[in-house]
Order: sequence, then C-alpha cells, then structure tokens
Amino acid sequence: MTSTTFGACPLDCPDTCSWVVTVQDGKAVSLRGNREHPFTRGALCVKVNRYLEHARAADRILYPMRRVGPKGSGRFERISWDEALSEIATRLHSIIDEYGGEAIWPYQGTGTLGYIQGESGKAGRRFWNVLGASKHDMNICSRAGNVGLRYVNGTPGGMDPETFALSKLILLWGTNPLTSGHHVWKFIQEARAAGAYVVAIDPIRTRTADQADEHLPIRPGTDAALALGLLHVVLEEGAEDRDFIERYTLGWEEFQAEIRKYPVDRVAEITGLPAERIRSLGVRLAHTRPTGIRVTMGIQRHAGGGAALRAIACIPGVTGDWRYPGGGLVYSTSAHARLNVDVREDLLPKPVRTLTMTRLASSLDETVKCLWVYGANPVGSSPDQNRIRAALQREDLFTVVMEHFPTDTVDYADIVLPATMQIEHMDLHAGYGHMYLIWNEPAVEPPGECLSTTETFRRLARHMGLTEPCLYDSDLEIAEQLLSTTGISLEELRKKGWARLDVPDPFLPFADGFPTPSGRLEFVSARAEADGQPRVPGYTPSLTAGTAPADRAYPLTLITPAQHMFLNTTFGNNPELLRRSKGPKVLVNEADAKPRGLVDGQLARVFNRNGEFTAYVEITDRVRPGVVAAPKGHWPKLSPGGANPNAVVDERDADMGKGAVFHDNFVDIAPAG
Repeated sequence: MTSTTFGACPLDCPDTCSWVVTVQDGKAVSLRGNREHPFTRGALCVKVNRYLEHARAADRILYPMRRVGPKGSGRFERISWDEALSEIATRLHSIIDEYGGEAIWPYQGTGTLGYIQGESGKAGRRFWNVLGASKHDMNICSRAGNVGLRYVNGTPGGMDPETFALSKLILLWGTNPLTSGHHVWKFIQEARAAGAYVVAIDPIRTRTADQADEHLPIRPGTDAALALGLLHVVLEEGAEDRDFIERYTLGWEEFQAEIRKYPVDRVAEITGLPAERIRSLGVRLAHTRPTGIRVTMGIQRHAGGGAALRAIACIPGVTGDWRYPGGGLVYSTSAHARLNVDVREDLLPKPVRTLTMTRLASSLDETVKCLWVYGANPVGSSPDQNRIRAALQREDLFTVVMEHFPTDTVDYADIVLPATMQIEHMDLHAGYGHMYLIWNEPAVEPPGECLSTTETFRRLARHMGLTEPCLYDSDLEIAEQLLSTTGISLEELRKKGWARLDVPDPFLPFADGFPTPSGRLEFVSARAEADGQPRVPGYTPSLTAGTAPADRAYPLTLITPAQHMFLNTTFGNNPELLRRSKGPKVLVNEADAKPRGLVDGQLARVFNRNGEFTAYVEITDRVRPGVVAAPKGHWPKLSPGGANPNAVVDERDADMGKGAVFHDNFVDIAPAG
C-alpha cells in the first residue's frame, strides 16, 4: 500500500520547508518538497534531500544506553527504557533533595525548531519548571541581532521575504541564502527579471556573492559603520524621506548628528572597502525605492553584532522603505507567528537562576549536578570546545543526552536516550524566513525503541511520580494550545499541511505603527539607554575589527561560516555529504598563505590561546588578506586532530543579549606536523 504524508523540515534554517513523504508498505521511500507550498515550491536543499537516507543510517541510536567506559570514550551498553528512566528518576530525585532543582541544567538546542518537540516544546520546559530546574538561555543563534532590532522596531520581525520579488534594490547583508535558505532566491530572481539590482555585503565571496550584481567584501564586524556611511550619502543626496521621518520615527535630529560622523572616507578606512564603491551604493540606495534588506544571523556573531543590526535597521526608517511592499528589512519572521507558547513558569516552586547556552565551558561548575542535553551537540557546536570537554569529564556530573547519532557530546553521557526523527513524530513549525505555519504528521513508525521528546518527558514524569496534569498533555492537545491565539484550525492545518499566517498579502509589517514604547521607529531608544547601551545607534567595533594586526598576538581574524553540506553539525556523519564537503577546510588569502609557507591542499594548524584545530588549506581570493574562514559543522571526532573551529572560538559575549562571537576571534595558522 502506498500513501503520502505532509511534513516539515525541522532544521535550523529560515526556509522551514513543507515536504511530502511517500510511504510504501510502512517504509518511507521518497521525500520531496511540497509543490503546493508558496515558499517551498517543490524544492529541498542538497542536505535535506538525503534525509530519508539519514534516518536509516547504520549509526542511528535505536535503544537506551548506559555508559560502561570512561567519560569521553563513547563506550555504552544497551539497557531497557524502564531501566533508563528508573535510574534517571532516582538520580534526579537525589540531586533535588541534596542540592535543589537548580542543580539541573536542561541544555536545549536548535536541532529541531518544532514547537512541540523542539526549542519551544511545552512538554520539556513544563517538566523542568515542575522540578525547579535552572532556566536555559538559548542565546547562541540570534540574540544580539534580536535585541538591536527591538531597540529600533520593537520586534525582530520584518518584511515578508516573498515581497523581495517587488524590490528594486536588494541588499543581501551578511547572508548567504544559496547555502543557508535558498528558497528566497526565487523571489530575488523575479525582482532581477524586473530590473532589480542585487548587492552581497559579506567578508567572503560566497555562492550568493558570485550570483549577485555586486559584492562588497567588507572587513568582518564593521557593518554598522557601513550602514552609517551609506546613510551619510543619502543625506548628502537630500534623499531622506522627510515625511516618513516626521510621521513615523522618533529622535531624528540626534541620529542625524551621529550619521554625520561617518563620511565615506572614514567608513572606507574602517570597512576596508573602496570609498568610491561605498559612495556608489549610497547613491543607489538614496534613489531606489523600494529597497529590501535581508540580514541573517551570521552578521551579528561578533562583539558589535547588536549595534550592527540596530544601525542597519535604521536604513528603511530614513529612506521610508517601510511604506512599500518589497521595502524594509527581514531578519526573522517568527515574531509574526504569535503562537501561544505558554511553558507555565507558574509551576516553578521558587525563582531560579538562568544559565547561558554560550557559557557552558565556564558555567558547568560544581553547582551543576545534572546536564540534560537535547536538540544540541555542544561539544561540536559551542564555544571553547576544550574547556567544555574538560567540564564534561567530571564524575559527579550526571549527563543525559537525547540523540539520533553518536555525536561527540554523546561520548560524555552517562545515559543516552534514542530520539525520534522528523518523519516519526508529530510537530508544528513556523518558519523564521517565511509567513507560514507548517504541520508535520508522522509518516512511519519509529525504528527500534526511539521515542519523541514529548513521550520521553511524559514517561519520565510518571517514573518520578509527578502529578501536574499538563505534563501529560498529548501532542495534539499541545498543538491545539499553540494554535489557540492564531485563528488557524488544527483540523485544516493537518489536512492541507500548511497555512499562511493571519496577515495581509502583500504584508506591510508596520502599517499600523511600530511595537515600540513610542509607537514609532526609534532612532533614539530610552530602553537601550536603560540597558547601558547608547541612546543612538552607532558603530561598536568587533574585537578583531577594533585592533590593528601589529598589536595582536594572533594576527588573523577567523570567521566560521555555514558549510554547504551540513546544517550546524547535523549531517556531519553522513558519508556522502562528508565526501562532498571534501574535509574540513580553512580558506586563506595568498597574501597570508605565502609568508607562512602554506600551500593549497595541505593540512594546517589553526591555533590561538584556546586551542587548535586542523584543516585543509584552500588558498583563495574569496577571503581578504587578514581573514581566514573555516566552515562549521564537521564533527570533531571525524576531523583530523579531533577538533573543529570551536576549539579556538572564545567564550565571550557580543554587545547585546550575551550573543555568541563565532566570527570575532584571533588566530594564526601554520603547516601541521
């Protein structure tokens, strides 16, 4: 018997594709993008095209396991679910009795973005609240930019990406959609067919930059200065939208004075871009309506990341582009979904501390007695890899990992629990790069003894004797709760597979005002000032952009962009995608390679005071002198030297929201061995 099932890609990508699974005699035999979905339009990416193969992989974890070797050895024995849950329940009760619930750290990541099984999953977070566990601050991905955008617009939500088809000038700023979210490219192509001009602003000449009309190879971490310099040209041209500024913004005079501090020559010196190219783009921006700006998360992973997004967000406020479909800025659309994500903080027995995701290396101290990892692979994906490994070796730390595959993090677990994958469980998704909710219906039965996140927590709650009724809500009940504020019917969503959010089409996000305290776009922010930030958007240098090479112990700036074949560390063990990735690489400009004796294709050590990793050198003009790029996603234990770029990434905060600094690290490089 053959049937088809609607589903959703669960991965941490803006596109959140709607897919269709074909099932024959109980086995998933094909996967394709949903042709009826307005954003997916039938296409999946090179990574997700192998998802069914990935779900059937020989190294899939299928049964609960208990550690039998030293921590880090990856040696386990199979046990039953009853044994696993009984042991976990006993240990958790003991930890709570002796140290209190805050000694438990539920460390959750973005391995799935589902609102039932994933990062906002009610079942898990309600469970931890009942226990009084520490809160987990998921700041690793987009936090600095979120905070910067909220100071200006009141929300990180922005334009509908489909309206890029109506843009006349498109700025792809610190984003590489042809690797990380390629479906928006269809709408960009529609705009180009109608005469739009596309500019890629990126330290690396990416696949996207290759296809753009123009590429500006900006110095990493100097984006705020470029934004202010472009606005300086807009003012010189007398092209600011004075009517929009008067009617819809706050603090123009103060912000205008800040813009005047960034003439083109100064901005050229800061950014490393030719002055004539800055001026040319500024003139184009001044006289092209509508201009659409796409920024994504990589742009804000440095010490000035929040300031960068805050400054860029001011551009459509000066040009008045928010008036037009195809005008404005998009960073994340998830704020438009308005799902009812109630994790029941009232269930906490008392106020508890918050532990920060990017501070695992330093915060995993003696006060943490249980680390519960799910949807995450911190040994492979978090900063300061070597100190994380050292912390995970503590014998008094009880570590539980829910996983699909034997990652580097699994190797340090005391108990490993087998988790379902997307084709095997129920979930609800809202893309952060489009305007749709997508339903994921399970297509096949889970293999082995794999359980969903929700079912795992329901069973554990029973083993612990917990009586709070909401801990036992079914997945369908959770879905109904989530949809209760959207006006979208679960019955219709399950039938069709997707639904557009309840917003106009075309969508002007601020047609009714801005969700700021003033109701206006705020060039001046009292909230920012109260938080210890400047009242007015300006340029905050990244660490690497603000220090001259001659003053550095390690003279090169490392950035860690997305790997085309992996998504973070997901698929990092897929044999075919590993083959296509051609091993871990480090991109080096010839000007930096030659004096270090580096040749193309050789293994090299990339190192600093935190540690080192080994990668194959690619000598290329895709990176500018002084900058090296090592794409992320390779598993440390499958890499030469047993480490990946996070071995050298600082555990340090961005300027806003304690965001991560993956693109703001000093290194040097030398031939290996």
